[in-house]
Amino acid sequence: QVQLVESGGGLVQAGGSLRLSCTVSGGTFSRYVMGWFRQAPGKAREFVAAISWTRGNPSYADSVKGRFTISRDNAKNTVYLQMNSLKPEDTAVHYCAAVYRGNGIPHVTPGAYEYWGQGTQVTVSS
Repeated sequence: QVQLVESGGGLVQAGGSLRLSCTVSGGTFSRYVMGWFRQAPGKAREFVAAISWTRGNPSYADSVKGRFTISRDNAKNTVYLQMNSLKPEDTAVHYCAAVYRGNGIPHVTPGAYEYWGQGTQVTVSS
């Protein structure tokens, strides 16, 4: 059974940084497309970033380009989301997601993913 566990969320002031981690167990991590999504209260879940298991470029939402960086460490079965220059509008529960192989594409839609973590809260104060 594949399990995803996120960590690293918290409260930070605007302009600050956080690094989220998501560790995967129960599957062949090196062959998973990994994604980060977020959901603010009263809003739909939205795409943040995704990274393939191939050597292709990651995908980012326009709202986070230049501020967030997604990366993976296959030896640690972990995907990271480095978040810099945080803004109050980044406040949301952030979720990690995975899909096996996924055609090697860093998918941007939630429906493309098979497995989800429980989420970690990120709160940015102004």
